[in-house]
This record gives sequence, C-alpha cells and structure tokens, in this order.
Amino acid sequence: MVYAVVRAGGRQEKVEVGTIVTMDRIKADNDGNVQLTPVLIVDGEKITSDAESLAKVTVTAEVLNNLRGPKIVIQKFRNKTGYKKRQGHRQELTRVKITGIK
Repeated sequence: MVYAVVRAGGRQEKVEVGTIVTMDRIKADNDGNVQLTPVLIVDGEKITSDAESLAKVTVTAEVLNNLRGPKIVIQKFRNKTGYKKRQGHRQELTRVKITGIK
C-alpha cells in the first residue's frame, strides 16, 4: 500500500491514488493538472521523510472543480457603546483527484 502525506494549502493531507481532496484554491496548468509537494511517503514497510529523497518524488493530481466553502459569519459587539460589526467570509476551494505517486 503506497500513500503520501502532501502539503495542501497550509495543511497536510494523507492521499493515495484515487483519493479526492478538497484544499485551498490552487492554480492548475493548461491540462488541468497540479503537482503537490510530499512531506512523507510510505511504500509498504519503507517510510521516506528525507528532504533529498522527497525531492525526487512527484505527486500529481487532476483538478476536478473550483468551489467555495460554507459562509461563516463574523460578529463583533462591545457592550454599552453601540458598537456592532458583522462580516461574512467564504473560502475559495479546489477539489482534486490524486492520479499518481512516483
């Protein structure tokens, strides 16, 4: 069983070939593919976390679609001063499918 831990938009995700991952918005090349940087590779009994060995490994993914996350509401309130502030945010996301770990 081969899997990798990749850096995905400020977080780390455990991925295998065929895994669908939602991460922060990333830009794809003309073919719709993305290369992710591995942090750890597990290949059966062998675990690789050395930076020199990981530089030779590529994790490729295909961009399925771009979407936006759920709306979060930010509210600030100060008692007895009349200060109220309301703000919303929706995170830009990308859904990718892992196509290869080499």
